[in-house]
Amino acid sequence: MAVPFIDIKRFESGLLDEWNDKVKSMSAVAQFIGGSEVTDLETELCAWTGTKYALACANGTDAIQIALRAVGVGRGDKVLLPDSTFWATFESVVNVGADPYTVDTNPNDLQMDFESFKDAVEKVKPKAAIIVHLYGWGSAEIESFRKLCKDKNIPLIEDGAQCFGVKFKGEPIYKGALISTTSFYPAKVLGAAGDGGAVFTNDEELSITARRLANHGRTSHYEHGLVGWNSRLDSLQAAFLRISLRKLQSRIDSRRQSAEYFYKTLPSFGINVIHPPKDYYENGYCNVTLVSPEERPKIEAVLKEKGIGFGNIYPGAMSDQPGAKPHIIERLGKDQNAKRIASSVLNFPLFAYMTNDELEEIIAAIKDYKSR
Repeated sequence: MAVPFIDIKRFESGLLDEWNDKVKSMSAVAQFIGGSEVTDLETELCAWTGTKYALACANGTDAIQIALRAVGVGRGDKVLLPDSTFWATFESVVNVGADPYTVDTNPNDLQMDFESFKDAVEKVKPKAAIIVHLYGWGSAEIESFRKLCKDKNIPLIEDGAQCFGVKFKGEPIYKGALISTTSFYPAKVLGAAGDGGAVFTNDEELSITARRLANHGRTSHYEHGLVGWNSRLDSLQAAFLRISLRKLQSRIDSRRQSAEYFYKTLPSFGINVIHPPKDYYENGYCNVTLVSPEERPKIEAVLKEKGIGFGNIYPGAMSDQPGAKPHIIERLGKDQNAKRIASSVLNFPLFAYMTNDELEEIIAAIKDYKSR
């Protein structure tokens, strides 16, 4: 049987009926921009993230750019960011006019390496830094990153596009951040019916600035105190997200159950499956394994033959992307772990409400590969 890499159509019973009724009622009164669906969503997001302020915006990339602008990053400023991340993190720095400096990856938790980051802070003297919480968990050194940046007065933006619902030491991972972001792209653990994103903070001044930036810099309807842009989350997306939030814990529980299945089964086939660091409650965003660069295409060939989806998150370091060449100033860290990991990472299917048959089919394919 075929198994997709991800299936975003596995809605809970009754969800589509509830969504269709909501679209009908909102359309009847033309409730498309702003209103209670957006403000109520922001209140509910605060409860989930343990933050005082939440700003819903148009997408996760905008959320990073809003956060950068809110902490004062602009043209010619230096920003540290991971060499292992999605392109949106890198391009957000470029899009606000700043200069990106990429920092190498820790080979154990696959997050930005703290020792390399610490050296980079002394060498570069950045205006700000971005840490990315990849794969449905975060860095084992998250507290060290936060403390160092606070001590050095470096605003630390936390890109949490993959970590909604993640907890660190029993608290939402966003709670301890100066300013953090997420994406509601449909394939995320909390996905919208289109694009969407959010910015979270406990700092009132940052929240006010972020909200103005996302709405044309408005201080009143026809008064503009900042040059912002249009990054409003529309009301229909907010309504869909509010319905989904009520189902989210069930989705996370299902994803975690599948993740545990892989933790238990994959090592017996000699596959190095990566676990979250200590003190993390993961959200089951994706399965992460590392295989040798020589073996990976052979496994992928068998998966294709069997109709089983897979991913390479991510297949290249930021500093190696063609689009980075005109912008990147320096790649920091001596080991080039980001490049090595990119050539080894292999992600097996993981999404909410996978069946036992699907999980067993994946393992059967791996068993078949090993027997050849």
